[in-house]
Amino acid sequence: MFKDRVEAGERLADAVEALGPFDDPIVLALPRGGVPVGYEVAKRIGAPLDVIIVRKLGAPFNPEFAIGALVEGEPERVVLNEEAVYRLGVGKAYLDQVIAKEREEMHRRQARYRGEANPLENLEGKTVILVDDGIATGYTMKAALAAIREQRPRRIIVAVPVAPLDVLPEMKRLADEVVVLETPEPFWAVGAHYERFDQTSDEEVIELLQKAKKSGSGE
Repeated sequence: MFKDRVEAGERLADAVEALGPFDDPIVLALPRGGVPVGYEVAKRIGAPLDVIIVRKLGAPFNPEFAIGALVEGEPERVVLNEEAVYRLGVGKAYLDQVIAKEREEMHRRQARYRGEANPLENLEGKTVILVDDGIATGYTMKAALAAIREQRPRRIIVAVPVAPLDVLPEMKRLADEVVVLETPEPFWAVGAHYERFDQTSDEEVIELLQKAKKSGSGE
């Protein structure tokens, strides 16, 4: 159990730091909740902090259940949970609708968080530490990993405070290393393992990204 995302980030930073030293590192956090966690990791290892924007594709009548994810990049890509799509009988019309809706939100966040800049264009040869506040189904993380791997980084480390055991084999297959502090069973939801799990705001994300830049991490 974590007090909040800051404490989770501090504890995660301890574990990530032990894997160093890092060759040309960058911390990419999944907004919004992954940014406070990623900020603590970036601060500890002296790496720049940026975001990779991924949007969960929610199931009909249960938007919290992921049937896939949409991730930024050139091109943008969709990673589907084919089994869930089939089992729930999700049709093309619904998929097109939810993808369009999440694409609009993704573009809004891109403009709000960093304008025209795109960190995915400059990952070749870097050590990428991919951070979120936790993993549930793993589809947002899988989408992010697919986009990052395409840019030929030297090393990818997935680092999260909490995740269910059953997603770890797939994470280990897609990343070079995986750092998870807690793997509770049964696993209900990421927020169930935090005492305080308030929604992170756009303003908080922007503030932490600017604070990281001002600190000169990675310079």
